Amino acid sequence: MPALLYVQTSGIDTPERLYSPFILAQTAKAMGIDAIIYFLGMGITVVKKGNADKIRMGQFPSLKEVMDQAVKAGVKLMVCEQSCQLISLAKGDFVPEAEIVGAATLNDLVLEADGTMWF
Repeated sequence: MPALLYVQTSGIDTPERLYSPFILAQTAKAMGIDAIIYFLGMGITVVKKGNADKIRMGQFPSLKEVMDQAVKAGVKLMVCEQSCQLISLAKGDFVPEAEIVGAATLNDLVLEADGTMWF
């Protein structure tokens, strides 16, 4: 199965950049493409418990609703462990669907993916 990797580096301070990875990944799943969103740097703040509930742009549903739809469609969420250490967030601070993984995982994902997009 083809695979796409979406890397989210933008945090909650730039809400206009947060919807795209979830919408694109959910669309990929609907097209029969494997989709993973990897959260890196300040991007990890997006999947911190409670943060996505606070973000709503225009007529769109809340970011939490869009995230939940993507997860329900089978999109995987991965969080960089080193980024957690960088901004002092603990493993329990994230939504339960987010898997904490090491830096080598991102390298492997990039090498295995048929395409990679950064946000």
